[in-house]
Amino acid sequence: MNMRRKDKISRSFKWGPAMQKKNAIIFFMPLAYLIFVSATFADVDHQKSKAKDTASLQFAGLLDKLLDPESKESKMLSGAVSVLGSTSEMDYKSERTIGESLALEGFRRYGLPVKDKGLQEYVNLVGNAVARNSDRPNIPYNFVVVESPLQNAFSCPGGIIFISSGLMKTIQSEDQLAGILAHEVAHVGHKHALKSIQRAQFFNGVGKITAATMEGKKGKEFENMIGGLQDTLFDKGLDQNMEFEADTSAMETAYRTGYDPNGLIQVLTELKRIQSQSTQKGSWFSTHPPLGERIGNCHNQLRKYPDAKTLAHLPDRYNQYKKSIPN
Repeated sequence: MNMRRKDKISRSFKWGPAMQKKNAIIFFMPLAYLIFVSATFADVDHQKSKAKDTASLQFAGLLDKLLDPESKESKMLSGAVSVLGSTSEMDYKSERTIGESLALEGFRRYGLPVKDKGLQEYVNLVGNAVARNSDRPNIPYNFVVVESPLQNAFSCPGGIIFISSGLMKTIQSEDQLAGILAHEVAHVGHKHALKSIQRAQFFNGVGKITAATMEGKKGKEFENMIGGLQDTLFDKGLDQNMEFEADTSAMETAYRTGYDPNGLIQVLTELKRIQSQSTQKGSWFSTHPPLGERIGNCHNQLRKYPDAKTLAHLPDRYNQYKKSIPN
């Protein structure tokens, strides 16, 4: 293995007390409703770490507000109120607000997080390892495994990323997991979800979510917009060129991190094999382009990495955690 890339992975998985002290991995439980996992890495400077912790705590507060039936957040979950903002000059706080509202819908559609702290921590470590080698490394990323038989993974604006237990069972090694998570990280980095609806009427003159932009006609446009974005993410899927771009970026990111970029191709190939016997609605099969075309494009990209086979695969470590996924 290229020693430089091998060193990146070894630094990412030091499980001793020092690593536990450096990495802030916070599990949120607003009573019995939601558990959300967030993890950040310690090799960023103090200000970035503080910003990431603040974002995680803000997300915890958002989930806690679901307990109040009169809160805006609770109404958002029930479909009574929704928020959305602009894409081209949107600040990160507004982008994250959109992502959090969509994450709530993700929990509602796909189920609660798998109740295994070790598994959630592991997925967050792998996810953040690839995220810090992505094109947008300086925002907080949160990864969560939800208990769902569907073969699916998706990302919400601002860095909230879901992967189903069904897809986790299909994956066979850590480099394959890294490829899938890097694909979703790429969607966040390229702001694909927001770009897919940027021509909507609401975007005229709005760059931040504020009380003023939630009033009157604009409030109704917010509501319509979030509904359209839910439809895009969870039902129709993104534009196929966005998916191809995310595949290309994912392979490059995995390679930078020290993983074999062929891991993504292996997952797509296995999904193609099981497609006929899998649930279609709400899965990758209904929200992504034809797998054959994606696999072909990825094989073309793979030629850029002649040393790919010498990089990390780590099936044994992955399978240690895979065992804890409920049947």
